Amino acid sequence: MASNLTRSDTAVPLNRRSIWSYLRRDWMFYAMMVPGIVYFLTFKYWPIYGVSFAFRDYNIFTGAAPWMGTEAFERLFSLPGFWRAFRNNVIISFAKLIFGFPAPIILSLLINEVAHRHYKKLVQTSVLLPSFISWVIIGGLMLAILSPNSGVLQAALEWFGYRGRIVNLMASKEHFRGVIVATYVWRQWGVGTIIYLAAIASIDPQLYEAATIDGAGRWRQLFSITLPSLRLTITILLILRVGDLMEAGFEQIFAIYNPLVYEVAEIIDTYVYKVGLVDRNFSLATAAGLFKSVIGLVMVLGANWVAKRIDRESGLI
Repeated sequence: MASNLTRSDTAVPLNRRSIWSYLRRDWMFYAMMVPGIVYFLTFKYWPIYGVSFAFRDYNIFTGAAPWMGTEAFERLFSLPGFWRAFRNNVIISFAKLIFGFPAPIILSLLINEVAHRHYKKLVQTSVLLPSFISWVIIGGLMLAILSPNSGVLQAALEWFGYRGRIVNLMASKEHFRGVIVATYVWRQWGVGTIIYLAAIASIDPQLYEAATIDGAGRWRQLFSITLPSLRLTITILLILRVGDLMEAGFEQIFAIYNPLVYEVAEIIDTYVYKVGLVDRNFSLATAAGLFKSVIGLVMVLGANWVAKRIDRESGLI
C-alpha cells in the first residue's frame, strides 16, 4: 500500500518535470508559436463576442446595447441591397472556385515537367511574385493597362494599326466580373503551386521508374501516379476552399470597383462595410456577417461529409 502511494505521489511531479524539460529544451520552437497564437486569440476568438451585436441594438456613442432578438435579421432580409450583394457574392465566389482552384494544380503539373532546373526555379519565382503585390497596386496597374484613353493596351493596339476604342473593362457591367476572376487567378495561383509542388516532390521516384520500365509515357504517369498521389492534398484544400466560398474578396473588389459596376460587384463584405462603418448600423452589419459565416460553416461541413462518403481517408474530421 505504501509503495503504491509513493508511486502515485511521485508520478505527477515527474510528469511536470518532463514537461518543463521539453519546454526548456525546445523553447525556440514554442516561442515561434506565440505570434500565431496571439493572432488567432486577438483576431479570431476575441471578436466572437461581437456576434452578440447581431441580436442587440448597439449604439457606438452611448455604448447601450439592449437585446432585440432577431429584429436585425428581419430588417436585413427585407433590404433589396442585401440580396443583390448576396447574389453577386455567390456568383463571384463560384467563378473563383471553378477557375481558381484547378489553376495551381495545372500549373504545378506543368512546372514539374520542366527539365531545366534553373528555368524551373525562374518560372516558380515568376508566378509567385504577384502574390506579394497588394490589391491597391494591382488596381492602379489595371487602370494603367486597361484604360481606353491612355492605357498601355490601347496604345499597343494603335501601334498595330487599330483605330477604334477598346471596351472599358473597369466600368463595364458585362466584363467586370471576368476582370475580378482573372486578376484573382493571376495573383493567387503561385501560392497554390508551393503546396502542390511539395506534395509532388514527396512522391516515391521508384513509382516513376517502375512505370517507365513498364512502358508508361509522361501522360500515363501523370494520370496513374501523380494525380492519384495528390488526391488527398486536393481533397483537403478543396474542403477548405469550399468553407471559404463566401469570401468573395473584400480587398480586391474594394480596391478596384467603382459606382458604375456596383450592381454586379457589390458583395456582402463591401455591403457590411457600407452599412456598418459608413452608416454606423453595427447591428445590421453584424447580422449580415453572421449570416455569411453560418453559410460557410454549413458548406465546409457538407463538403467534408461528401468527401468522407467518397473516400474514408479524405476529409478533415
